[in-house]
Amino acid sequence: MKPPQPPYWQTACVELAAADPVMAALIARYPDCVLGNRGDPFQTLTRAIVGQQISVKAADSVWARFAAYAQTISPEHIVTFELDALAACGLSRRKAEYLRDLAGHFVDGRVEPARWTHMDDETVIAELIDVRGIGRWTAEMFLIFNLRRPDIWPVDDIGLQKAVALHYLNNERPTPKMLRQHGERHAPWRTVATWYLWRSLDPAVVQY
Repeated sequence: MKPPQPPYWQTACVELAAADPVMAALIARYPDCVLGNRGDPFQTLTRAIVGQQISVKAADSVWARFAAYAQTISPEHIVTFELDALAACGLSRRKAEYLRDLAGHFVDGRVEPARWTHMDDETVIAELIDVRGIGRWTAEMFLIFNLRRPDIWPVDDIGLQKAVALHYLNNERPTPKMLRQHGERHAPWRTVATWYLWRSLDPAVVQY
């Protein structure tokens, strides 16, 4: 079932298209907006850690083994697992440690999804990157796809760098500073601009 469009999406598209001809063309080219959302925050972050630095196919295989073993993917359950048991699912020992640390942050309230609606983007990111194995890029992907925040601009994302180079810089890869400055033209809708720039490189709908 297709998830509902974020309530700000149509307004963002109108404003981005009016301000920027490249955005206008991309928005017209891809009318099938689907900003995917796997739902549960703990499962989304767990899957993100499992998938780090391996192919999508390998990540899906490890996730299937992990999910079959765990049966219930909840912080209270995962925090009780032995590291060796997690590693037996195909996880590296380091990733097993990361998952236990993530579960511990949820269980003791250092990570608390109920607070996020009242927190700005940077405060949520700071809370997430306190977890071992979650860096800024992973936190930003979470804010885009799970929390569906409207103004995230992930300057460390390779796809975003390539798309900005392609459409705006004659294929010259931007420095982080250049990319941050470029993103200012798309505020306060940088999530939406990022989504269309990603789509311009890959017609498949981005999922996280």
